[in-house]
Amino acid sequence: MSAVSTTQDLLHAAFAEAGVTGRLHAVDIDSGADVDFGADQPVVTASVHKLCLLVTLHQRAAAGELDLTEQVECPADLRTPGPTGLSAMLDPVRMSLRDIAFLMMTVSDNTAADLLLARVGLDAVNATTAALGLDRTHATHTFSELLATMKEDAGPAGAQALTDPHVIARLRALDPAGSNRSTPRDMTRLLAAVWRDEACAPEQGPALRRLLGLQVWPHRMASGFPFDDVHVAGKTGSLPTLRNEVGVVEYPDGGRYAVAVFTRAAGTAAILPAADAVIGTASRTAVDALRGRTGRAPGRGMS
Repeated sequence: MSAVSTTQDLLHAAFAEAGVTGRLHAVDIDSGADVDFGADQPVVTASVHKLCLLVTLHQRAAAGELDLTEQVECPADLRTPGPTGLSAMLDPVRMSLRDIAFLMMTVSDNTAADLLLARVGLDAVNATTAALGLDRTHATHTFSELLATMKEDAGPAGAQALTDPHVIARLRALDPAGSNRSTPRDMTRLLAAVWRDEACAPEQGPALRRLLGLQVWPHRMASGFPFDDVHVAGKTGSLPTLRNEVGVVEYPDGGRYAVAVFTRAAGTAAILPAADAVIGTASRTAVDALRGRTGRAPGRGMS
């Protein structure tokens, strides 16, 4: 059995055991070698799309169209729902654009994302992804608008209805045709561009990579690399039944790998540890395969 077949079999088994449908793309940023497991299938990005917004923000800053230290008011009564950051705060807040971006990326703050979208616009985000050649990536709505479609589609029962498979099936937010969308390959192309300083002006690159490296969630991609000398920087995304993460895994021997994993669970439970953990398992499987092709140790970067 070939190494490619073995990797495909391992990924198929891991996703099946976790009770999810998985799509994955992983690429060696320097050699271009890749692992493709449904890499060109359209997927709902959810909060992964905040990475596209972050790149747009820094492109506009590099062009002199905005100042990242610009202060923005966030009234208490104009908050996008969410469990973190500004979305969960009770009082008016005044912050700089770059600190708002920090909250958007590190704790996936929906209000922060919508404040930045109000500053740059959805059209600018789509222009950014188009210019980078991400032809399958498109932002359809703000995060407030996305959540509004879910509320409307769920009906009068509200959030409790999201445990009903029939309700889940009719959520427009979960359909790539009508939601913020991309493909795993587009997302690894974007990550590789960020790591090669091709997504923005080179002086903006360190700030982008810093924010991705400060994400607080260790239970998805990072769980596959529990080593002090391997660094994972990424962005998660979640909606009912959907658990995603895109990120870059860096080894101390210089290996660096962009990975994008998008999953959809068969069950509707909000807490499914296996569905979170398989993102780490699948990422590790793909990265080990890539490292094996270049003669690098498939496990830790240092013995």
